[in-house]
Amino acid sequence: MTKLWQEMGLTDYEYNKIIELLGREPNYTELSMFSVMWSEHCSYKHSRPVLRNFPTDGPQVLQGPGENAGVVDIGDGQAVAFKIESHNHPSAIEPFQGAATGVGGIIRDVFTMGARPIALLNSLRFGSLDRDRVKYLFNGVVSGISWYGNCIGIPTVGGEVYFNDSYTGNPLVNAMCVGLLEHKDLKKGVASGVGNPVMAVGARTGRDGIHGATFASEELSDESEEKRPSVQVGDPFMEKLLLEACLELIRSGAVIGMQDMGAAGLVSSSCEMATRGGSGMIIDVAKVPRREEGMEPYEVLLSESQERMLVIPKKGKEQLVKEIFAKWGLEAAVIGRVTDDGMLTIMDGEKKVAAVPATALTDACPVYEPEARKPAYLEQTAAFTPESLPAVEEYNDVLLRLLASPTIASKEWVYRQYDYMVRTNTVVGPGSDAAVLRVKGTKKGVAVTTDCNSLYCYLDPFTGGAIAVAEAARNLVCSGAKPLAVTDCLNFGNPEKPEIYWQFKQAVAGMSAACEKLGTPVVSGNVSFYNETNGEAIYPTPVVGMVGLIENIEQRCTMDFKQEGDLIYLLGETKAELGGSQYLSVIYGQDAGKPPQLDLDLEAAVQGCCLEAIKRGLIASAHDCAEGGLAVALAECAISGRRGCSVGVSSDLTATEVLFSESQSRIVVSVTPENEKELLALAGEYNVPCQKLGIVAGNDLRIMVNGTEVVSVPLDKAENTWREAIACKLG
Repeated sequence: MTKLWQEMGLTDYEYNKIIELLGREPNYTELSMFSVMWSEHCSYKHSRPVLRNFPTDGPQVLQGPGENAGVVDIGDGQAVAFKIESHNHPSAIEPFQGAATGVGGIIRDVFTMGARPIALLNSLRFGSLDRDRVKYLFNGVVSGISWYGNCIGIPTVGGEVYFNDSYTGNPLVNAMCVGLLEHKDLKKGVASGVGNPVMAVGARTGRDGIHGATFASEELSDESEEKRPSVQVGDPFMEKLLLEACLELIRSGAVIGMQDMGAAGLVSSSCEMATRGGSGMIIDVAKVPRREEGMEPYEVLLSESQERMLVIPKKGKEQLVKEIFAKWGLEAAVIGRVTDDGMLTIMDGEKKVAAVPATALTDACPVYEPEARKPAYLEQTAAFTPESLPAVEEYNDVLLRLLASPTIASKEWVYRQYDYMVRTNTVVGPGSDAAVLRVKGTKKGVAVTTDCNSLYCYLDPFTGGAIAVAEAARNLVCSGAKPLAVTDCLNFGNPEKPEIYWQFKQAVAGMSAACEKLGTPVVSGNVSFYNETNGEAIYPTPVVGMVGLIENIEQRCTMDFKQEGDLIYLLGETKAELGGSQYLSVIYGQDAGKPPQLDLDLEAAVQGCCLEAIKRGLIASAHDCAEGGLAVALAECAISGRRGCSVGVSSDLTATEVLFSESQSRIVVSVTPENEKELLALAGEYNVPCQKLGIVAGNDLRIMVNGTEVVSVPLDKAENTWREAIACKLG
């Protein structure tokens, strides 16, 4: 017979450790508290040792990992707070609300730090759009994201969408939020000061989301639909009121600390704030405002009802807090006080229902380092050689098929549902290498992006992890921004499987190496394990969110070819690297081969050269060369600028390799003839290969390799194919 703690997701070993920590057996409420706080989602018990390998410091870092969001300096007493988090499992069973509440939760993590949210991004993964179930999930997720962001009035300015069969039963929905703040307004999730009140503010508490953290820490199966009650329901209009009230409270100077009641609800917010402050709390659940009658104490503690915060104001400021929240039509109730005994004591009126050391729920959680073993499939995928495939006869058809593949095709169907211009800060919106937002009252701009090629990570997790960081930084550089720091969302299968844990460790090692080289420390993030359906894991997907600074927003850059007669150059070098390419995946159905390799020294040089060229005003456009290779990159520049191009490449490579190799550290740039010499000289200074490709001209996309024309496609045809692909798939 299954034991109670096992039903709650705890092992026999963990239950015995709880008894050891308490010196007795836990009661039902205490066991419920441990079950959510020791879940993978809250405790990071399989990832903590590995995450310590990330670089987290730098002169720009004001707040690193361990808080609600990371914060980096952008000068003039201003800072950016940002974080990305997953809402994968809820979105798999209730896509609209799962995605919507993922957006709501990440917004709260940012304004809790004292920052006003200015932008939302996302990273989404789905199975094939040929499946009706995937279409349902895709439609629901995009609708949920757009509904919440549009209603609250925060622009969704960027992101990425990939499609692969590994995500068929377990889509990934990663939401990122970016906010601006003054250094003086920075607040942390800390409970300190004996006798200071503990207040619950915002929405009333209901039964939605109970054991949501536990649900997020287990594999999906055919029975997961029964978990639908675990999914919370969001209210973006209330969140807007909560946001304004919390920011006003922070500016009043009356608040010590504040935290979102997210995963594990009141339990996590209280014990985490107490742990950070080295304090304790006594909380009376009978005083928590509720919207349902007859709730048990454990239900109040574990509820994940949305739009709620836990606030620690200074003693004597309770009435001020109530007045501020009443002004915004919200409740604020004193539910307890800060103590110095280190205990989280839970009362239900006069009755004590739980007494647990706060650190027992946080720091004392068992930490595991499972066996890590290289997956057997890698021998087979690494042995694959593209040369074994039949030769391509018609390159026009190949290019059009790539442009029509949902992973490469325009995501306009997605982002036209988002209001990405609200608040009028957006200068470069979705569809470019990175989004750019102005910092009002200054010359500065903030560039933001998300990135990860999970196919590379499947074939070589170390290299794939490093490329995710490098490409995110490259995207920012192409916009004219200096990369500052990383937030990550590490999506993997079951870490208790040696092959999955090996993927995880390798990916983190690769990301760490790239972060060190490029000077982009990791300041916040999220780990999402158990992304499996009926035992089949997703491709390892360590998503990188990155923020960069443009000192003068007038020096921003975009990918579109600007004018006839501009010269087209390639920074970097194309190699025979078709392994892991979209060419192999789309044309031959092969997710195989060795992915492109990454020379971090060359990557840093190419990025440095491009950024300096943009600052000097030498180049008219810049675009990262990524999925689909050079041919797709040229097509995207041409489509974006509504100007054709004529390109000629001399190379020892085959035409297929020239067109579709996905070699890293490459940027397609365009330059006026008068700036050509200075660009070449700059490339020489940085020791960066700089190859002339051709000219912006005409209404066609024309590419010659070694004197033979291999691609000649009317630009209108390429654009229609690329722009309409996803809409056609959806009917």
